[in-house]
Amino acid sequence: MLTDLARRRLAQRGGPSYPHRMRRIERRLLRLNDEILRLRREAELVEGELGMHRHLADDAIRDAFVTDAPVERADARDALKDVVRLEGALQSVRRQLAALEEHRQDLLGRLEKR
Repeated sequence: MLTDLARRRLAQRGGPSYPHRMRRIERRLLRLNDEILRLRREAELVEGELGMHRHLADDAIRDAFVTDAPVERADARDALKDVVRLEGALQSVRRQLAALEEHRQDLLGRLEKR
């Protein structure tokens, strides 16, 4: 558990700091692991939001079909645009995550060679 002072210091530095006695590759791995964890959390949040927007889009499409009102059709189009936007955001996060995990494996391989 972090004290208030430790939290403030982390916030001032912009994140965790690692000892300089560690080899450079180890510090890079630790930072990379922090970034991977952050991206995994972000992907989880985007997936949850995407599920909600898919549900809203389904409801909007159903309402537009039942009522056949122009306003409902516009709402359905907007809801579908939100779903597409969030799907793109999720794909982007997953691509970044895959690249970072590949980079981590490369660094681990280099660390093992030493």
